Amino acid sequence: MSSAKPVTDQEWDAEVIASDTPVLVDFWAEWCGPCRMVGPVVDEIADEKAGTLKVLKLNVDDNPEVARKYRVMSIPTLMVFSGGDERKRIVGAQGKAQLLAAVEDALA
Repeated sequence: MSSAKPVTDQEWDAEVIASDTPVLVDFWAEWCGPCRMVGPVVDEIADEKAGTLKVLKLNVDDNPEVARKYRVMSIPTLMVFSGGDERKRIVGAQGKAQLLAAVEDALA
């Protein structure tokens, strides 16, 4: 079971844009090999940052509207949102240290 909560197109505004807590969103798909490599790292970050960072996963195949709106062209793409605004975008598989550094940088 993933520690990162799934989010849908319909839940996007309530879960991400209106969130009082910064949000890390993992844009992924079932068929994407690099996404499967990043998934466990995203789950670890969700566990470690619980309470200070909301971590969500958006399946781009099942939820194309948000992916299209944010022009997600390749996956995995991870985005950090704060105050409803995109603060950082990370494209491609990254290690945990790089992801954490990007999140910290986006929220500084």
